[in-house]
Amino acid sequence: MNSISKLKKLAGISAVAFAAMTAANAVNAANWRYAHEEYEGDVQDVFAYKFKEYIEENSDHTLQVYRFGELGESDDIMEQTQAGILNFVNQSPGFTGALIPEAQIFFIPYLLPTDMDTVVEFFNESKAINEMFPQMYAEHGLELLKMYPEGEMVVTLDEPATSPEEFSNKKIRVMTNPLLSETYDAFGATPTPLPWGEVYGALQTNMIQGQENPIFWIESGGLYEVSPNLIFTGHGWFTTAMMANQNFYDGLSDGDKKLVQDAADFAYKEILEHIDGLADEALSKIQKASDKVTVTRLNEEQIETFRARAPQVEKKFIEMTGKRGEELLNQFKTDLEAVQNN
Repeated sequence: MNSISKLKKLAGISAVAFAAMTAANAVNAANWRYAHEEYEGDVQDVFAYKFKEYIEENSDHTLQVYRFGELGESDDIMEQTQAGILNFVNQSPGFTGALIPEAQIFFIPYLLPTDMDTVVEFFNESKAINEMFPQMYAEHGLELLKMYPEGEMVVTLDEPATSPEEFSNKKIRVMTNPLLSETYDAFGATPTPLPWGEVYGALQTNMIQGQENPIFWIESGGLYEVSPNLIFTGHGWFTTAMMANQNFYDGLSDGDKKLVQDAADFAYKEILEHIDGLADEALSKIQKASDKVTVTRLNEEQIETFRARAPQVEKKFIEMTGKRGEELLNQFKTDLEAVQNN
């Protein structure tokens, strides 16, 4: 073999070895990357930093957290996670619903209770949450590490309202989620989907121009001054999910897999303490910021007028998701019944 041939062979071997080393280093990277879809101090941000705290205090790994907008919109960070550019991502089922239609189940109104203790027990014990959903996420290259509640869903309006008739023709800005739009359409409003980061800005712009968009969805904890009437309809909790790139996770050592699982459990316990009382604290801040704010909590009779419209949303969910979605919905109801009967 002449010298040139030997050099080519060595170069080929080196390239293969370098590629193998690069792949191994990607799996065992000292610095892991985690993106979420909220801002500094929001619930997902608190969860991410608790996860980071546990990882860095119990290993030599470091974790870099990216907030909303730093790496793009929600769809962007999901694509980056599936591609292996990011190791971890936190994304609500509202956005994941485009990838996993069954995840939209959390937007069926009046499916989840609003009592926090019952909600937490459901997330802890539910077969649908802890067995069925991980399989669905795995089909898309994702290791589901934790699903958790963020807070009760709240609506803001330009005037107090207590019935679907009073929601009629009110424009609503919602996440880009078909079932969420179906919910508010069932409630009598006129929903318009927007990327979450554009909701508040679009509302402000249209209000300034005199084109009212007076009602939109927010999670508890949001401080919005443009629509001063907060309406608690009791129709559900905002839910989110933290997951890892499946190939990255599968390539971890058993020790690092346990580290990641323990960190997710730690962040979950911490976030449950964080959100306990968060809605009341947020409402207090809102009311202190403006004497024009009103808070309306519907009574059971008023809620029933909205609850009566939930079956059409369930029907739409099954149309979107087929037999598997129907099985998931049935399991949700079975799990909830078990928790509520405890």
